[in-house]
Amino acid sequence: MREMQRNIWLMAISVIVVLVLLNNTFYYFLTKKTMEDSFNEDLHNHAKRLEVSLEQSRLGSEQFQDQIGRELRAASIAVQYALDPDIEKVTNEQLMELRDKLGISHITLLKKFPDDIVLYKSSDEGQLNKSTKTWKPWYEVFNQLFYEKNVSVKWLGQTLPSFWSGPFEVSSTDVHKINKWGYYYDGATNYIIDPYVDYSRQEQYENATGVHHMIENSIQSSDSLLEIAFINPETFPDGINTINPEGQVQGHKVQDPIFYGAYTIKSEQDTDLVRQAYLTKKTVTLKEKIDGKDIFKMYIPVFAIENGINITDKDGQPMNSYVLMLTSDYHVIQEKLDSQFLNLGIIIIALTGLSLLIAFMAMRYYRQSRDKVVRVTQETYVEEINQLFQSIRAQRHDFLNHVQTIHSLAELEKSKELVAYTKELTGDIRLMNDIINIGNPAIAALVRSKISQAESYKIKFSCSFTGLNMQEMGVKTLDVNRMLGNLIDNAFDEVLRYPEDRRHVTLVGKQSADYLEFTISNTCENADEAVVKPLFDAGYSTKQQDHQGLGLSIVKTIAKQYKGDVFVTAEPAGKLTFIVKIPI
Repeated sequence: MREMQRNIWLMAISVIVVLVLLNNTFYYFLTKKTMEDSFNEDLHNHAKRLEVSLEQSRLGSEQFQDQIGRELRAASIAVQYALDPDIEKVTNEQLMELRDKLGISHITLLKKFPDDIVLYKSSDEGQLNKSTKTWKPWYEVFNQLFYEKNVSVKWLGQTLPSFWSGPFEVSSTDVHKINKWGYYYDGATNYIIDPYVDYSRQEQYENATGVHHMIENSIQSSDSLLEIAFINPETFPDGINTINPEGQVQGHKVQDPIFYGAYTIKSEQDTDLVRQAYLTKKTVTLKEKIDGKDIFKMYIPVFAIENGINITDKDGQPMNSYVLMLTSDYHVIQEKLDSQFLNLGIIIIALTGLSLLIAFMAMRYYRQSRDKVVRVTQETYVEEINQLFQSIRAQRHDFLNHVQTIHSLAELEKSKELVAYTKELTGDIRLMNDIINIGNPAIAALVRSKISQAESYKIKFSCSFTGLNMQEMGVKTLDVNRMLGNLIDNAFDEVLRYPEDRRHVTLVGKQSADYLEFTISNTCENADEAVVKPLFDAGYSTKQQDHQGLGLSIVKTIAKQYKGDVFVTAEPAGKLTFIVKIPI
């Protein structure tokens, strides 16, 4: 039996351990996923903030480029006032002198012919007599200036009165140079004035305060960010190259695949993912090992709604969007996550240990409490059984004395005294036999102890039991004793309020095929009032101090536990009756 109890406890502890471990394991992975999602969300938010900052920086860079365009227009007007309106009366030497005074790279004058527009005069000998017929869309711009004195071409660049300036672009006459040209014509001359500057000034601005500076600062301030690239999704990754009239391979800055930043950490999936981000207009991510390093990439589509950007697709059409590619060292990111996971694991282990300790202590306390209750019950059981056997032995021991007394009363012809004595004697014997016939030693012992208690209190306590078969009741003896003990104590407490001749308590126990029933009645003057009171509510008591009001509540709870119930009724003769009925 003890071995079985030990196994039950070990099983219970094992179940608790498994439940705690499963709960904490589920919590770990759920929290881990939440942390990873949160970390990825933080990366997305950081990327968005970086996107906004870089976009602002890019817009600032383009504003600076527009300022250069306005300066080229001012330089064009100055050149117009300095030169003869007839191109044939202008010399290249004059243009060189004006170039140096104005602090620009070169000045070129464009002359219109019936089927072409030619770079006719210039401070740069390499541009002299170059045709522009194949320059798209520049040739269309030149024609609009000559005929309309304004430009309406929907392309990149800056349009001002009688002036147009394109973006920085590779020179067709020198593929190794990048320039920004301005074109001015208001009809006062027979030529277009074309001052231009090289990329050095714009590059200095971008390196100091523009996009390049912002990219450098962003990478330096981040412990995981390795590379930032502004990508033209239409020309990525190779760009567009053409052959100029001199047979040279000419690149196009407006069609560069990377127009800001750097692209050195490459993946085979970059092209597809850049395209996916561009077409779906959603951020795309990639985690991959590149050159032995764990790399995390984000491809973020960016849309410039207002003025567009100075890039074109592979057909030369202006674009208003690009893809921002951020490349990070995932090992650094993973270290941060691992550190957080380690802290989480330590917390979970500590909580698991604490939970198991609390569970163990609680179970130990419960077991000790249960063992204590069992021990007290067993001690009470043994004590009351001993009292029962002692009473039986006492009756047997006194039997000879009883016989001698009866014999003496008979010889003396004391018939009335003999009848009274034998009646009293047979009553004790019948009561003892009734107790013995209960069929359960523990319940018999309880009843015997209550009889002894009643005798000491001068209470007339009558008991009657019929058909009890404790093997078939289906109710624990301990629970039956708890109910009977509380009901009898409650009855004793009530009758002790009355004189000795009115202290009557009756206990009847019977068992049928369907029910186990106990009825206990006691004297009660205010029985009608008592039955309407919340007698079975925990804490309610009609007694004086030192009573917690739990007895009847315990009886009700035990009866309900076995799908039975307890009732209270008021008898006409001033009695209060409690009936416990439990189905078998």
